[in-house]
Amino acid sequence: MSLIQRIRERAAWIIFGAIAVSLLAFILQDYFFNKGHASSGSGTTIAKINGQSIDHEDFEQKVSFYEQMNNGQYSRSMLIPQIWDYMINQALIDQESEKLGIAVTGNEKSDLLFGSNPPQFMQQFFTDPKTGLYDVNTAKKQIGELKSRSNDANVANFQEAYIDPLIMQTKAQKYESLITGAVYTPKWMLEKMNADANSIAKASYIYVPYSAVADSAVKVSADEMEAYIKKHPTQFERDEETRTISYVSFNANPSTADSAAVRNQLNELKPELAASKDEAAFLSTKSSGDSYYNGLIGGKQIKQPIKDTLFKLAPGQVYGPYIDGKNYAVAKMVSKQQIPDSATVRHILVATHQQDQSSGTLMRVRDDSAALKRLDSAIALLKTGVPFDSVVAKYTDDPGSKTTGGRYENFPSGQMDANFNDFAFTGHVGEAKTVHTVFGYHYVEILGQKGSETGYKIAYLSKPIEASSETDNAANNAASQFAASSRTPKAFQDNVKKDKLIAMPSQEIKENDFTIVGPGESRELVKWIYDHKVGEVSDPVSIGNNYVVAMITGISRKGLASPAAVQQVVELAVRNEKKAQIIIAQKMKGSSLQEIAKSAGVEVKNADSVSFSAFVVPALGAEPKFVGAAFNKQLLNKISAPVAGQMGVFAISSGGVSGVSNAGQGAEAEKQQTEQMLKQQASQAVTALRKAADVKDYRSKFY
Repeated sequence: MSLIQRIRERAAWIIFGAIAVSLLAFILQDYFFNKGHASSGSGTTIAKINGQSIDHEDFEQKVSFYEQMNNGQYSRSMLIPQIWDYMINQALIDQESEKLGIAVTGNEKSDLLFGSNPPQFMQQFFTDPKTGLYDVNTAKKQIGELKSRSNDANVANFQEAYIDPLIMQTKAQKYESLITGAVYTPKWMLEKMNADANSIAKASYIYVPYSAVADSAVKVSADEMEAYIKKHPTQFERDEETRTISYVSFNANPSTADSAAVRNQLNELKPELAASKDEAAFLSTKSSGDSYYNGLIGGKQIKQPIKDTLFKLAPGQVYGPYIDGKNYAVAKMVSKQQIPDSATVRHILVATHQQDQSSGTLMRVRDDSAALKRLDSAIALLKTGVPFDSVVAKYTDDPGSKTTGGRYENFPSGQMDANFNDFAFTGHVGEAKTVHTVFGYHYVEILGQKGSETGYKIAYLSKPIEASSETDNAANNAASQFAASSRTPKAFQDNVKKDKLIAMPSQEIKENDFTIVGPGESRELVKWIYDHKVGEVSDPVSIGNNYVVAMITGISRKGLASPAAVQQVVELAVRNEKKAQIIIAQKMKGSSLQEIAKSAGVEVKNADSVSFSAFVVPALGAEPKFVGAAFNKQLLNKISAPVAGQMGVFAISSGGVSGVSNAGQGAEAEKQQTEQMLKQQASQAVTALRKAADVKDYRSKFY
């Protein structure tokens, strides 16, 4: 589930739901977590919310924390705005909770964690794999142990990632309950809403779409757009400053020659891969792709698009080069044999290495002899009859299986370390032995195996298809020459035309954006845009495979947007207004619908089932003014003046309204449904708090 989807699911201010799904397994299953919070040490303010300051160091600690925990799934540019929203909303909820005396008591916390409806992370971690049921007793025991380890970094991380957001969510729910509890629908309102919803009108009309007038026949000026914006201020109000640019991109994608060079390089290495007896060593020095997985993987688990072709290779054969995403690759079938679909094992791990979360590298924590000695002690206890679960609880360094007696059940091939994987899938049920992995020494016992399929060990030699320095330099030079000769708006536009380039307009850009729709992610360019003035032209900025030259075209201060910022919307609206004037003046002539239809060159049409509760009119689309006119009693059997609608101009004659309220039938159910709808609207309390809050945003000073 994506970050945004997860945030919507758990409510916009709860980052817990956005990031924590993978975080719990990481915190509680990865023994080797190192807190490693980054600290700017600046001690400066990054935000003020109604006078309450958020320190940059605190903010950066959260960013670093979630950056480490999400294991690269979400970039900093994605995390920073989400954490910003979370901390702003957290402060607002805390402020309102303090005013109203809203709190979460100790008993409530206990009920939240251990009650009849525990949060997902509790169910995920404390569900008994044997029964599939949530084990509340184990949950209480484990959480109790965490409380006793107040100085343990894991405890602080668990609090940060799960408990704090859960409490915040509960406070927010209480706050919203105060608001939604006041929702009431009086009988008269229900009857009126019911009558409107069940009303149907019929009407005769003529309709001339705006497309009847060519766009080229209507010119729209900047002054006209500005006047339109001022006439519709609520539609174009901006809570913060935005800017717009026009930009030209110079492509630096790999050329045909670049692609051929990579292919030739792989063709030269192909015989060496075929002859190699140590694929891991060969690929470690020759391949630019993922590290070699020296284990068997079932065909169902291999996601290669050309896997059916690869499966036909005999051991020792190679295939390629072939295109694999943005790479060229050569594949070698190292071996193949029948393996089960899944395996169940139990194990005891004595660790020799831990993974540093800031760098991802493995760090030694115990030498091999000490690890083997400790593992021998564990095995000796097993041989004396001590239950496996008890030995696991005492000796294992794998929290992920500590509460399950060391068991991993029905896992597919390719998910464990290669040595662990191959024993689990090539050994026989009941077999047990010591297995060495990159994490340390495991005593592994195979408890079960299911199904059968062919397992493959395939070595992939890959090289990225990248632009050569010649290709990159050519694009950079072209962009630099364009920028150097385009320092004014006129020169920019003249050079675009002369060089047959395409200048693209941007959408509105905010000061703290990391990505500009179109060019892509570039905090560098956004900062440049906010450090310069309208009409200034940037030097080339490298974004992805392009060099981008931008000219600032508009600045919309907080308040009403500038015409440049909303040009696409406003220009269309003004053009349609002017088209409406032309249509009314030239085509809408006559005293009857038939006469007007003849003048306009269209037919009189009938709408027999116009619903008051819908803005969409059959055959016309979204035309709310048409719906209003159809229900206007003053137009019963009379012709309206021409009306400029959403997509065209119409004249209408109402044929009457029918429909009877059924408020007496199921009235209570309808009342509840209406109130539920109103409660959902009222539940956007945090959004309202955010809009009313005095938020000072200083992020651009730091990012």
